[in-house]
Amino acid sequence: MHQDAVLSWGVPQLRDLPWRHTRDPWAVLVSEVMLQQTQAHRVIPKWLAFLSAFPTPADCAAASLGDVLGLWQGLGYPRRARNLHLAAQHIAASGEFPQSLDGLLALPGVGAYTARAVLAFAFEHDAAVVDTNIARVFARVAGASLTARQVQAAADAVLPAGDSWAWNQCLMDLGAQLCRPSNPRCGGCPLASACAWRGEGADPAIGSAGVSGRQSRFEGSDRQGRGRLMKAATVGSVDRDVVAAVMGWPGQLDRAGRVADSLVADGLLVLDGGRYRHP
Repeated sequence: MHQDAVLSWGVPQLRDLPWRHTRDPWAVLVSEVMLQQTQAHRVIPKWLAFLSAFPTPADCAAASLGDVLGLWQGLGYPRRARNLHLAAQHIAASGEFPQSLDGLLALPGVGAYTARAVLAFAFEHDAAVVDTNIARVFARVAGASLTARQVQAAADAVLPAGDSWAWNQCLMDLGAQLCRPSNPRCGGCPLASACAWRGEGADPAIGSAGVSGRQSRFEGSDRQGRGRLMKAATVGSVDRDVVAAVMGWPGQLDRAGRVADSLVADGLLVLDGGRYRHP
């Protein structure tokens, strides 16, 4: 892979994202957790507000889960907020932020991608990051659907030592701006000469490990119902008898009860005296 070409293309035009201006590991971790399954433009105001309220892991750890969930409202997938709260408690209890791959993987909710992202973007360690954009680039360059082990090995093999921060950011932008899921801009790609696919024939990225598929329909889904109940609970507790109406499913009492109880099972709501509330 042409590292110099990618860096020459990407560094002068890196997207101006606020978390790219910090090396604070807590701020980087918060950004990476928020960016999971959420677009950057939606994350920016939430990231700024979250760090204003909880500038350190200790601040987040000392807050209630309900307060954390309240600030998270609107981002979706609230399990991420619960895991971030648990990670903050883990970090605060240990007295230091982990700086190794194993140490980061031990944090609740932190997987291989997030751990490597913190290593690369906060500590500038030589760590190859593989998100959905980068995985798509590697599959297309290889011209084949890759397993998770294969794409990570490919990323590790071409990582330029000492340039981990810039390299990973440039690859992310390349995937987001040029090597897009649909209508890729192959003509301006710095990897066009090395790419086995170049937009012709079946897309090898489809079904390749790490490459996101199309999300299921949100309107009318359980996810939408969960979100509506979580939002209502930020204002006050919600009586079990009105949960179906709150979720927008009048008459679907069994479904509403099942979805509400799943939030309790996930530790995101508490059923107290027949009313659902934040922990």
